[in-house]
Amino acid sequence: MKGLLLLLKDLRYGSVTLVVQDGKIVQMERIEKVRLC
Repeated sequence: MKGLLLLLKDLRYGSVTLVVQDGKIVQMERIEKVRLC
């Protein structure tokens, strides 16, 4: 869970994806978008 909180910290626009196998989180991905205007 600590890793998930780090991914969410300071994320303004974007998404966080979790991959779960056998009931355990095996991969976390953060995609951040930047607003130009």
